[in-house]
Amino acid sequence: MSERPRIGVVGATGAVGQVTLELLRERGYEDVRAFASPRSAGVTLDGGIVVEEATPETLRAADVDVFLFSVGTSASLELVPHAVESGALCVDKSSAFRLTDGIPLVVPEVNGPQASENAGIVANPNCCSIPLSLVLAPLRDAAGLRRVRVATYQSAAGAGSQAMERLRGEAVEEHDLRMDWAFDGVEFDEESKIREETRKILELPELPIGATCVRVPVLVGHAEALWVETEEPLSPKEAESVLGEAPSLRLEPFPTPGAATGLDEVLVGRVRHDPADPNGLALFFACDNLRKGAALNAIQIVEYLHAPLAGAAA
Repeated sequence: MSERPRIGVVGATGAVGQVTLELLRERGYEDVRAFASPRSAGVTLDGGIVVEEATPETLRAADVDVFLFSVGTSASLELVPHAVESGALCVDKSSAFRLTDGIPLVVPEVNGPQASENAGIVANPNCCSIPLSLVLAPLRDAAGLRRVRVATYQSAAGAGSQAMERLRGEAVEEHDLRMDWAFDGVEFDEESKIREETRKILELPELPIGATCVRVPVLVGHAEALWVETEEPLSPKEAESVLGEAPSLRLEPFPTPGAATGLDEVLVGRVRHDPADPNGLALFFACDNLRKGAALNAIQIVEYLHAPLAGAAA
């Protein structure tokens, strides 16, 4: 199909939903509908789109080609099956279907062809698994992967609009790296998601991956410190060359969440030898978790399926 699909954005008034609508406008999508909870129904958004209530009935009856879901896991589990009944493709950004057998978990630049092997649902990965997979995939292809360790520093935007509002309303110095408002108090679940999702995306089910996740007082943008042990030797200079040529990555001397905010690419840098292992590399990267970490990746899945592009990095 070459025509732009008709899109329904479910969860349109949330942090990711709003960015999804913004990106769809930027990319020239005109036939877009917005769905959200009853309290948002009837609200008129930028662009003149009136929010409709997301119910099983409205989604089954909606005349759209693709639903982009930006709601919580429980809401996705309830609503996505009804949306699939309408004949539409559902790209879901929650954790509801990511590790379900038979449902592809897709970063288009890494495993785009798997998106075609769907039965109506394609899962969008975690906001840290996406950039992590983008960085690891070219290193895997160049030298193989033996072991991965990662520490994530995740912004308030990853916890939703309410967390962003709390941070806007409080002095930054009142926060530290404690998990007092992170991941609904289940940080270990976040670490497990990153480990299992990255294995699935890279098709390396036995790859040892260790993760530590914390929420930091940053409004938008996730950063990750990465230590990689490769199968074959790869110098920092060689690694930089490989990463610099990979889709959706941009080399930066010192990536920061602030510099990455508003960008479609993942900023990667500080590539150096890890003295703890002969084949070890250490590096640092950051991305806008609302864009490539969520909304943009989902839109690129749709674009890959409707008009496949080399690298799927449009």
